[in-house]
Amino acid sequence: MSTTTGRARAVWFRCLASAFRTALACAIVGCTTLYGPASIRHHIAFPAFSYVTVILIVTDATLGDALHGCWLALYATVKSLGPALLSLWLIGPARLSRGTISVAVALGAFLVVFPRGTHLVARRIALGQIVIVYVIAYINGVHTEAIMHPLRVAASTAIGVLACVLALLLPYPRLACWELRLNCERLAENVSERLNLYVKAFCAEDNALGLAYISQAKPLSVAGAKLLQSIKRYQESVKWERLPLRFLRNFYSNPGERLQELEIPLRGMEMALTSCTASIPVRILDGETRYGPVQLEENVSLTQKQIKNCLLRDSLNAPESNAGNLVESHQTLQTISTRHQDLPSFFFLFCMKLLHCKSLAKPITPTQQKGSSTPCKQTGFFKSTWMSNWSTSVSRKRLMPAFKCSLSLGLAVLFGLIYSKKDGYWSGLTVAISLAAAREATFKVSNVKAQGTVLGTVYGVFGCFVFERYLSLRFISLLPWFVVTNFLRHSKMYGQAGGISAVIGAVLVLGRKKFGPPSEFAIARIVETFIGLSCSIMVDLLLQPTRASSLAKVQLFKCFETLSACISSISLAANSKTNLLENQRRLKLDVSELGKFIAEAEAEPNFWFLPFHSACYFELLGSFSKLVDLLLFSADAVGLLEHESQKFGGSWKESVNKLDGDLELFKEMAGSLVKCFEDVTKLLSLKSLEKELENKNIPHDLERGKSSNRNIFKVSGLDEDRIDSIISSYLQHSKEMVDRFHAADEGERELKSQVVLCLSALGFCMSNLIKETSEIEKRIIGILQWENPSKHINLYEISCKIRALYTTEQYCTNLQF
Repeated sequence: MSTTTGRARAVWFRCLASAFRTALACAIVGCTTLYGPASIRHHIAFPAFSYVTVILIVTDATLGDALHGCWLALYATVKSLGPALLSLWLIGPARLSRGTISVAVALGAFLVVFPRGTHLVARRIALGQIVIVYVIAYINGVHTEAIMHPLRVAASTAIGVLACVLALLLPYPRLACWELRLNCERLAENVSERLNLYVKAFCAEDNALGLAYISQAKPLSVAGAKLLQSIKRYQESVKWERLPLRFLRNFYSNPGERLQELEIPLRGMEMALTSCTASIPVRILDGETRYGPVQLEENVSLTQKQIKNCLLRDSLNAPESNAGNLVESHQTLQTISTRHQDLPSFFFLFCMKLLHCKSLAKPITPTQQKGSSTPCKQTGFFKSTWMSNWSTSVSRKRLMPAFKCSLSLGLAVLFGLIYSKKDGYWSGLTVAISLAAAREATFKVSNVKAQGTVLGTVYGVFGCFVFERYLSLRFISLLPWFVVTNFLRHSKMYGQAGGISAVIGAVLVLGRKKFGPPSEFAIARIVETFIGLSCSIMVDLLLQPTRASSLAKVQLFKCFETLSACISSISLAANSKTNLLENQRRLKLDVSELGKFIAEAEAEPNFWFLPFHSACYFELLGSFSKLVDLLLFSADAVGLLEHESQKFGGSWKESVNKLDGDLELFKEMAGSLVKCFEDVTKLLSLKSLEKELENKNIPHDLERGKSSNRNIFKVSGLDEDRIDSIISSYLQHSKEMVDRFHAADEGERELKSQVVLCLSALGFCMSNLIKETSEIEKRIIGILQWENPSKHINLYEISCKIRALYTTEQYCTNLQF
């Protein structure tokens, strides 16, 4: 209960602090534009855009983010207003029309979005400036000053950026380095608590107690993942605080990579415990390995001390590690168990040692990052930004997003001006400030943006009604709304897009004056927002017609391709770790992309299409994530064995030949299974396959397909005996190799225990790779059954049909040549 209360208190404090900073920045803009000197108010002609700039930068920001925002705003202003100023001066505001304005906005948007590497905030600010400059110039006509008008837009942007910096300095600065250090301390505590719980579960006297400890650790795992995300986010902000805050130079460190590395062994320990819950209490404790709870307690205390010393302090101040005790405790592991039930236990000990070794790694100091961590210090940074954005060749991946943005923005401005010349820029501004960095669920995001805009605008109108005669009280009424929208931004229902739209909707009504009756403005803005979002949706449907569900299926095929390459690269040969790690990283990227498509497909409307089977796809994603982790652990085990093999001499090669034979059988089994998945996911539909077979007169008896690959692993009848025999053979050969090596002194005993853990960990990974692959088989069958409810699904038969069709096509092609 106390933990829940503390977490709730922390969430409230974070939301209140963020709302206060946002309110302070908006108050600075409001006081300047409403009560400032007339000369300043004259140049800040667009306070609405000042508020928009504040919301884009100050939301959940640190001082580093605000300083970064200054550079992004400057970069955006030069990039957008330079060409706009030249265009207005050459053409003349009096000769502008709706058509020319729309074309000019579209061209300006293309020039902003097309360059590679431009930050999303810079793009949004630049697009907003383009809309304001051109549309307001058209609205004012001959009264527009071609030179001063763009400069006033720049001044309005500048006051918003300055307000962000001041809000994050007062009453005390919110520094990213402090937030980073605080999150590091929390993560260190999180890691220590999880380690304690995992070890308690491992040493539990009965199954129920072990499961209870594992359940307690699950919320900590979720919290640890969130802390890691926060640390990565603050690392980028820290870079922008180093130059102005030189006195804190020694306070900075780069713990992100090391923290990620500590997370991986903990996931392995959880995986091991989940696999061995049925065999708790663990049999290897005080068994033939003579490895007991006393050694585990020593390991835990040593690892926790090392995490606190090396993670939270500079390497120069950290005391030396007492790693010798850990070495001695692991020396009791001198033999490999041939029982399959003991593999999770050995894997657990392997992950414990891996965790301790990774905590010993020296942190990256600021001196080591001199050349790359401070953008402002690098010579030619402005030049590199401009040149790198434009020097690359044109590609479809860059051209299509730029064309989509320019077309949607141009159409939004055109239709917005047709509806209302006075308020026509709001439709374009809606598209400009909601530009996404990547593909997103168009309908869902547009829906939450529309809802957020309506909520914020209605709240603003209500505030104007209540405080009609007291302008200063309107700002105070914004504070509770900032708190509410902060919760909205962190909710699944509205997210960042809906929360930001709600903030802007209220600020634009309550933070200005002399814009007409609030109710009329509210209706006009809601309609213009609808026009802008409709244009975005229409352009997305025209230029990006492929549904996310189709892309998820294509990406699933890519994942199987990469997984096949990963399995093929598992070997005990020299340099095999490098190949396996490279393929594992590729698989991790592919799985990450698959997750994005699945999330988008779940959110997109079905219309007349078959509903997306999100449950099966999410289960597939979970299995792939486990496979990524297992392959990483396999690479670690193979790398350590490769390193230790040099100390064995000639006897190693003879033993490795037997182990490689077992690995080849494993790769043949798992590889054929994955290859079958590749063939099946390549299909558009079963109906199209059957039509192709009929058109090419290929018999349906499948003999042709079967004969083409007699060694294919039959998916529908998973041969568990064959799997067990391969793992048993591998364990027996590993035991023979280890027992052949007689350890005479302390160094040799440590070497032998290292080999025991690595070989056992590799055996665990092999076993679980097969298990997860069989789980994937069930999900694939579920997806095919969902798409073909009236058919009986047999993956082996489908795979044989595909191979028969492929063989026939190859044969016909060879005849033509």
